[in-house]
Amino acid sequence: NRKTGQHILFYFDSASDLSYALSVSVKQSSLQVVQGDSVTLACSFLTSGSLTRLNVIWTLVPLSHPQNPKQVIAYDHGQVIEDPSLIGRVGFTGLPTRADIRLNDTRVSDAGTYCCMVNNPPDTPDPAIGELQLSILAPPSLPVCQWDGDIAVGGNVLLSCSVSEGSPPPEIHWAKMDPEEVSLPVNMEGGFGSTHISNVSSQTSGLYRCSASNELGTENCYVNLSVYTTPDAPSGVLQAVLLTLTMTLVLLVLLVLIMWLHHTGQDGRWREGGKEEEEEEEGYNEIRYTPSLMKLTFV
Repeated sequence: NRKTGQHILFYFDSASDLSYALSVSVKQSSLQVVQGDSVTLACSFLTSGSLTRLNVIWTLVPLSHPQNPKQVIAYDHGQVIEDPSLIGRVGFTGLPTRADIRLNDTRVSDAGTYCCMVNNPPDTPDPAIGELQLSILAPPSLPVCQWDGDIAVGGNVLLSCSVSEGSPPPEIHWAKMDPEEVSLPVNMEGGFGSTHISNVSSQTSGLYRCSASNELGTENCYVNLSVYTTPDAPSGVLQAVLLTLTMTLVLLVLLVLIMWLHHTGQDGRWREGGKEEEEEEEGYNEIRYTPSLMKLTFV
């Protein structure tokens, strides 16, 4: 019966058309429980034989690792065998008349498909099976915020946010907090919630918040982004002023040099002219007195 989750198997022999029947049913085909709480997985069965050879096995196909099914707990000829990882957290609650088990301190790893298999020879040659889905609800873990890229003006920045735990999977939201809260588009890929900021400017600087939310709560992490502004290059006017000042200084140096050279040249010529006058004067005196001497001689 697919609707009730009840499985009935029949065993026939030569002595009777219908000898024995075994049926298994689960109360609910799906259950939800908050992480850390306890839950009872109900499994009932009907048999017409004695229970001396009763065998019950619970198995789990984990939601996180469906390729690695495992045996949760078993009851065989009066003995209970638990999975080592579940010792102290799982146990039968209704044997030998019921196959219910109770799971304590539930964890996200407990979520998956549980099968209740009952066998009670000689009722049937094969066990009857009941199946149910268990979901574990867990609030988001604290997200981890990161940024990558170029924070200089005109650069591109990628803000990313990751959450390791949470069931159902948390939704990721990014927002810029100041001067007022502004939501940013989010891209979900590879378990990361990221937002891309292109051509950053001084207005891009500020506090950014990543929120990871599901029906059990919200956790936040933050990134403080400071965009680096490079010093402005000198303007054309400033360059012209600097060039003018440099040329003026060069011209002043040249003018001083020319004046010094000119002054030095005039002083040299004045000194040479003075010497010539003295020599002429001395020669003149000699010529003036010589005739007199000559005159006196002839007289």
